Amino acid sequence: MRYFPLSCRATVLSIGLLLSSTAWAAPAPKYPVSDLSASLRENAHGVVRAYDETLVVKSVSRTVSTVHRAITILDGAGADWAELLVPYDQLNSINYLRGAVYDADGRLIRSLRASDVKDYGLSDGFSLATDNRGRLAKLQQSAYPYTVEFDYEITSDNSLFYSTWDPQDEPQLAVEHATFRVLTPTALPLRYQERHLPQGVQAARSQQGGQEVYQWEVKGLAAIEREPDGPPLRELTPIVVTAPAAFEVQGHAGSAASWQQLGQWSYELNKGRDVLPDDLRARVAALVKDEKDERARIRKVYEFLQANTRYISVQLGLGGWQTFPASAVSTNGYGDCKALSNYGMALLQAAGITGYCALVRADAPDIHTEFPSTQFNHVILCVPLAATKTAKADTVWLECTSQTAPFGYMGSFTGNRHALLLTPQGGKLVRTPTYGVRENRRERLADVYLDAQGKATAAVRTAYTGLEQDRLSAMLDGLDPAQQKKYITESLTLNNFSITKFNLTANRQQALPMVTEKLDLTLPTFASVSGKRLFLAPNLLSRLPAMAVPVGGRQSDVWLSHAYTYADTVRIHVPAGLQPENLPAPVQLTTAFGTYSAQLRTLPDGTLQYVRQLQMPRTRFAKADYPAYVEFRRKISAADKAQIVLLKTDV
Repeated sequence: MRYFPLSCRATVLSIGLLLSSTAWAAPAPKYPVSDLSASLRENAHGVVRAYDETLVVKSVSRTVSTVHRAITILDGAGADWAELLVPYDQLNSINYLRGAVYDADGRLIRSLRASDVKDYGLSDGFSLATDNRGRLAKLQQSAYPYTVEFDYEITSDNSLFYSTWDPQDEPQLAVEHATFRVLTPTALPLRYQERHLPQGVQAARSQQGGQEVYQWEVKGLAAIEREPDGPPLRELTPIVVTAPAAFEVQGHAGSAASWQQLGQWSYELNKGRDVLPDDLRARVAALVKDEKDERARIRKVYEFLQANTRYISVQLGLGGWQTFPASAVSTNGYGDCKALSNYGMALLQAAGITGYCALVRADAPDIHTEFPSTQFNHVILCVPLAATKTAKADTVWLECTSQTAPFGYMGSFTGNRHALLLTPQGGKLVRTPTYGVRENRRERLADVYLDAQGKATAAVRTAYTGLEQDRLSAMLDGLDPAQQKKYITESLTLNNFSITKFNLTANRQQALPMVTEKLDLTLPTFASVSGKRLFLAPNLLSRLPAMAVPVGGRQSDVWLSHAYTYADTVRIHVPAGLQPENLPAPVQLTTAFGTYSAQLRTLPDGTLQYVRQLQMPRTRFAKADYPAYVEFRRKISAADKAQIVLLKTDV
């Protein structure tokens, strides 16, 4: 996965640590577990006793963030909260760390020591050079419960990012008390967004020595458990996001007051870096000179880029946002997402085609479009196509960091979300391609050959398109055949089987990429035998499990984040001497959650044909609808388990 490093730099503003050579004395007792209410301990592995963060805006280019955090860890499942990983880089310096750990009665066990902290390079595995480093502090104890406490401060010379206050950032973590303060000069007004705050909680504003002061406080937040088909935790817990109106990074000033202005800063930062050597421009012009269709010209340029570049990231200081020149990529044959997208844009210009770089949040939930701010971690290339006499206006999107990504396909990494187009007129929010029930398909045909003893062999062909093919396509590129077979074996929902033959092929030339999987299976116990009857379930590989009924009621909305269509046809070839005694009744379900159908019939040659289709939308429902959704899933599960009874007629 390729990341534009803005997001990882953003985290630096909320945490930081510096080892102190002097032991830090802490009063005792402190944070006794006996003080915790039963409601905060319920369903919790840990409780935030205090989380107090202060952000001081010193100037248009500098901020200081100070954090005090104490967590009582109730059991081993919360042990990770006794660690603190703190990234830093050229633009963010760590001022201090003080830490301590206390027993259940609140008595000091010890303070943070040098041996408790390790310094690491935060390598992403594909960066040639990066200044991202981190310090990992560990205060785990073997006896539970206990409490860890950290105080730390960082100074940032990267005012693109202000703090995001997220005191309840993990499931099954309760919060006893948390505060957030921001102090900013009146000339640099704070922009903020409150999300999911408890009723009655809002910003308290005041003046302090020529500064605007904003403060938030929450108390007594019970732990939240993950629920099946529920929204992300960040859609449920209190968060305050802050951002600058004006900012400056290493002398480059800009504004985040609107998407247009934020995009303008990024465009100007990279302006003029799309110049190619003359010989390369001539080479590209010759490559497309005989191609009249614009989309075909774009494809030729994209395939040239894929064949002649590779992804290697270099992230040093401002280089997290400012691209390598296109000429450097041409010479070196590598670049990060910014550099390769900029290079692709330059190649298209040489072919007489206009494209634009676009910022996007990859492999993560979509940005909050109503709050302009730096929420991106990746760059892709967008090529608008004007309407012609034979075609409507369209847009081609290109992932420039991959040598194998299909032309025009964004997939789950960057599809179904918003991107910020960087144009000479500034930033413009646009949508990347949407992949829904029509695009995300899994179509399966299985021929099962049964014998009178209940054994069977099967030949299965499954075609995956759209987002359904993403994982298999990645597997084709990243795993050898033996690893692929192991992965497929572990993914099949069969009790007793072996794969005698398998094959995976990818078609990446069509508008929606497709991966075709072919399997030959042996099924020693496909049917169970009882006297003169055989019992078998015709649904070979597509059984959907029922949902658990929640204890105490549903707490969150129903969040169906992935749209898809599954279509299965299973032909069961029955040997002579067997005939159906009982066939399941057809099932048809049509609900707001999705549609389902299953039916089985006997073909003229005696073959039993089972046809199943499930279509699920990408949508969200209120928690009050959860019982109806559970019932929908229960009916599907029951239908998927329905059995055929075959009778031996020659006994």
